[in-house]
Amino acid sequence: MLMRPLHRWPGLVLAALLFVTALSGAALSLFPALEAEQAPTVSDTLTVAELATRVQASHPGLEQIKRAPSGRITAWWFDGEQPGSAVIDPATGRDVASADPNPTQRWLTTLHRSLFLGDGGRLVAAAGALTMLLLAITGAWLVARRTGGWHRWFTRLRGPWAGRLHTEIARVAVLGLLLSAVTALWMSAETFEVITVESANLNTPATVSGQTGRPLAQMDALRATPVAALRDLSFPAAGDPQDVFTLRTTQGMGYVDAGTGTLLAWQDLSLSQRVSDTMEMLHTGRGAAVLGLILGVMALGVPVLSVTGVLVWLAGWRTRPKLSGNAPAAQADTVVLVGSESGSTWGFATTLAEALRRAGQSVHIAPMSGFAPARYRQAQRYLILAATYGEGDAPASAQGFLARLQALDAPPTAPLAVLGFGDRSFPAFCAFAAAVTDAAHTKGWPTLLPFDTIDRQSPQDFARWGRALGEALGTPLELAHQPTLPATEMLTLVARQDYGSAVQVPMSILRFALPPTSRWQRLTGQGFTRFEPGDLLGIVPEGSPVPRLYSLASGARDGFIEIVVRRHVGGLVSTQLTELEPGQTVRAFVRPHPGFHADRGRTPLILIGAGTGVGPLAGFIRDNTAGRPIHLFFGLRHPDSDFLYHSEWSRWQAEGKLTELSLAVSRSAQPQYVQDALRQAAPQVVDAIRHGAKVMVCGGRDMARGVSEALTEILQPAGLTPAMLKAGDRYVEDVY
Repeated sequence: MLMRPLHRWPGLVLAALLFVTALSGAALSLFPALEAEQAPTVSDTLTVAELATRVQASHPGLEQIKRAPSGRITAWWFDGEQPGSAVIDPATGRDVASADPNPTQRWLTTLHRSLFLGDGGRLVAAAGALTMLLLAITGAWLVARRTGGWHRWFTRLRGPWAGRLHTEIARVAVLGLLLSAVTALWMSAETFEVITVESANLNTPATVSGQTGRPLAQMDALRATPVAALRDLSFPAAGDPQDVFTLRTTQGMGYVDAGTGTLLAWQDLSLSQRVSDTMEMLHTGRGAAVLGLILGVMALGVPVLSVTGVLVWLAGWRTRPKLSGNAPAAQADTVVLVGSESGSTWGFATTLAEALRRAGQSVHIAPMSGFAPARYRQAQRYLILAATYGEGDAPASAQGFLARLQALDAPPTAPLAVLGFGDRSFPAFCAFAAAVTDAAHTKGWPTLLPFDTIDRQSPQDFARWGRALGEALGTPLELAHQPTLPATEMLTLVARQDYGSAVQVPMSILRFALPPTSRWQRLTGQGFTRFEPGDLLGIVPEGSPVPRLYSLASGARDGFIEIVVRRHVGGLVSTQLTELEPGQTVRAFVRPHPGFHADRGRTPLILIGAGTGVGPLAGFIRDNTAGRPIHLFFGLRHPDSDFLYHSEWSRWQAEGKLTELSLAVSRSAQPQYVQDALRQAAPQVVDAIRHGAKVMVCGGRDMARGVSEALTEILQPAGLTPAMLKAGDRYVEDVY
């Protein structure tokens, strides 16, 4: 797969050049618009004859009149021996401004075209334009691949913020950048005569009237030419009866007899001249000021694309697998093939390989993209560990695997086990790994283990699968994987509210102070500078390197970090958290979870949660400053014990942040669960969903299953299903 390296390496190598040319180009796009705005208005009926008469009245020694694509008219003349020039008001023929070039514009133009390095700089700038063209083409292909096809170009994105911002800007700006790159290359090719533009080749008339002094207003050729079509009019030399007027317009050029005012010769613009003029207009915005401004705004995205592109590359570089003890492909009895996008799956593969080597096996690890069964001559088993990219696509290191598998004349004889990695809150959970399993089954590849999955990089799930693999191999296999942790910060507890003791389910709302951040962290979004309700807080407990993830009930804008924790018997992390006192600290990091964000907008939200699952939902409501309609279904045991956020609900309702609150109390005279409350509010739920509402569910798996069943019943008469809502990203879950 060449698209990714073709996009990555030219962009990284020439990022600084693109940064400079894009910013200078964006600045230059302002000048045609300013020039067009400042140009005096010209009457549609004004002719070149009338304009020339007015200007000559002010400047008898008139030599030339030019009209820029913006409409600005400039004249040059001699007053005795003294040359002069000015911008002209066509209504009066008088001077209105200096014709001297804008020094700022000239400086920016030189920087943009040649970097102040002459022809060598022009070649460098041309290389930058070629790189931009390559980046635009490969970037468009990668955006389409990430979003699931060209028809889903503007679908909602998920993933780390740098990658999302990179793609968001790219899919808006790519057409403008493509146009700017193509036109820049054309202009560079003209400069270095790679492309030859046929110039006007009009011979000077052999015979002229030999007369002079005819009034400009009586010259038919000039009277027939509107000023709107004028490019320039050059006057004959004073006292030379054989000289003529040279008239250039948007259609061509010709010669006009100074004595009779008739057109002596004419030549239309050639096709190459018209193309050249169009390319210049599209690139500079001269004559198309609005288009120039649009392209300038799009060019402003290039510096952001450069920075986010570097950040995406750095993130991948940090997680690049560092393999040791990898057996040659031809000598390995176990082949581990890895499909990874961000690099985390490689860590699991390394842990697996080390455990297998300790069990006496020879292991070869390779990307799925390099799948070549003929190389694995001694393979006794294949183990595939595969993540999923986007909406079911192959991740970066698995490109082309399915095509290679389908192209085989016969499947490998050694059996296969496929393990998928993903996040259950995403609709396409482990979809690519499932597709690999289906393709292998269709091909007739023998099975070593049934298809299995790992949710959110769970070490527990991985250890469970490892034990099953060990049983299949006839040897004990313990996979104690410790994911590489991101940089952690020490968080200080500032407040806590305790609930649930009366129902023997102790839980707490814990609020931590935001840790101090550096300017670099704020610029790059690292640490605790950017997070939203629904993102995940990783707590690293004392005595264990394995973190526990909690859904955040606050965002960075709130100025604090908040989670809701239930204490579990024997739970290491939950016990340490619920025993914290204000002033004490824990080690933590934040992990983006864009699949469970409320997003911005005015569409209604239906929030459904039970117990501690109400935490991120409370964060969504707290953040609802726009007052979008929100209906919360909250399941609890008893209102006197575990009514989390009980004092905030009424306040948020009064502030317009929460439209309606439906409680489901399970330990009451009439026990009720959230799915029961949903059924009771069925007409409201259906109406909200018909008006575009998004459903967000947070809590235990049993609760989520019950909610899905209830919504299936509720939506069936309306011809809708939860699956249909999920396909449109209008039903998301955060379940545990």
